[in-house]
Amino acid sequence: MTHSEEIQKRRTFAIVSHPDAGKTTLTEKLLLFGGAIHVAGAVKSNKIRKTATSDWMDIEKQRGISVATSVMAFDYADHKINILDTPGHQDFAEDTFRTLTAVDSVIIVVDIAKGVEAQTRKLMEVCRMRKTPVIVFVNKLDRDGKDPFDLLDEIEEELHIRVRPLSWPMEMGQRFRGVYNIYEGKLDLYTPSKQYVTQSIAFTDIHSPELETHIGDLATQLRADMELIEGVYPPFDTATYLAGDVAPVFFGSALNNFGVKELLDCFIRIAPAPRPVEALERVVEPQEDNFSGFVFKIHANMDPNHRSRIAFVKVCSGRFERNAPYKHVRSGKLMRFSSPTAFMAQKKETVDEAFAGDIVGLPDTGNFKIGDTLTSGEDLHFKGLPSFSPEIFKYIDNADPMKAKQLHKGIEQLMDEGVAQLFTNTFNGRKIIGAVGQLQFEVIQYRLLHEYGAQCRWEPLSLYKACWIESADDDALDNFRKRKAQYLALDRAGRAVYLADSSYVLTMAQQDYPSIRFHFFSEF
Repeated sequence: MTHSEEIQKRRTFAIVSHPDAGKTTLTEKLLLFGGAIHVAGAVKSNKIRKTATSDWMDIEKQRGISVATSVMAFDYADHKINILDTPGHQDFAEDTFRTLTAVDSVIIVVDIAKGVEAQTRKLMEVCRMRKTPVIVFVNKLDRDGKDPFDLLDEIEEELHIRVRPLSWPMEMGQRFRGVYNIYEGKLDLYTPSKQYVTQSIAFTDIHSPELETHIGDLATQLRADMELIEGVYPPFDTATYLAGDVAPVFFGSALNNFGVKELLDCFIRIAPAPRPVEALERVVEPQEDNFSGFVFKIHANMDPNHRSRIAFVKVCSGRFERNAPYKHVRSGKLMRFSSPTAFMAQKKETVDEAFAGDIVGLPDTGNFKIGDTLTSGEDLHFKGLPSFSPEIFKYIDNADPMKAKQLHKGIEQLMDEGVAQLFTNTFNGRKIIGAVGQLQFEVIQYRLLHEYGAQCRWEPLSLYKACWIESADDDALDNFRKRKAQYLALDRAGRAVYLADSSYVLTMAQQDYPSIRFHFFSEF
């Protein structure tokens, strides 16, 4: 198979949603269809004591939520599918934002009862910024929820994207009978006891009297709904979907395995193969011969017995080969990788080659940072992996003086993962952790103890915002540093950060020092 054909087979996408919309369950069912797993873990079930394949960290199993992005690959219908299951919880939004830079398309899961929630809106903004194509999967049809037409209006209004239903539900909750698959012209019928598509009937003419024999009284309602859909929504056009202007919508129940295969079958036909990636220097095309890729995530202790760190690399162009020398652009060093891995959550297998669109895990002894580039030799810097200004701050102190080394190593490695941000106060030398949400502090404390054997203590710190500062006017910068000495810190890259303790103080500082630029994310 040629290089170009290999790339055309790839589909790399993220599944995103608000917590509890059924994202991890949908991931499991997609893996089942791909033959990658043979039994789905009941994410919430304590009786079975199985957990979702993509939730493998201890803290994830205990809480029934995802706190880190998982990468899974499988083959389906002659395509190579790479799924990135992201955390839905807003406290881990930054991990999700970074993951969206490594995918070519996105599936957004919406709960039929709850509709569009705050976190989904935020994630859609990132997709819109990058013009990432989006498919919406409306989940939990086996429960009662909002009227489908009302929900489509809500999606358009809240996510600022036009929609086009490609399947349509017949009733919901206890009365749920299945969906009409508009895209394939099929009637997919549902029997609650069977918990999957029990009958799939090719049905292109819904005006045929034969419809009544399959769904009885629901036929009249389905015809009326279809007439309204054809009148209100323009015909589906793949080009507008790929441009990020229209979101196709599917209905189903991931828990009951209903509507998932139909979503997957349509997805592999319309979703984009790997797309060009913008670097500071130029646009990198996936079909290029030379290899290039960037690190979008680092995970420590995937195997707690070996204290291993894995850098997740998105291959942007060319072919990655095991044991070939590649340039680490930031350090200028040549590196070889004898055991690059492909993923099935935390199960890893060594790969000899990978193509544009694939995600490769590279063993890391501390060489990589998020955003680093690897190439065949060219100096490239990929854009779009910012750190956002944290919203909650705490001093971190060592609770066990005998374990200072372990604490230092643990903090360094967890910060490399992008779990939170570390600042060092230049006034008193104390270490400050900045995070997006409270849950991140619990995860850090838990992982320091269980993965590094180190104990930490938190001390609350009342701050409003951390912002990176820079200026061409050295005198103004010196004056600012003297006046604000207590509120200055350095990030891990040694850049100056101003820790504003209130909105008013920050506004006054911006007015008093017009020559200083205040940045609210680190990529500037």
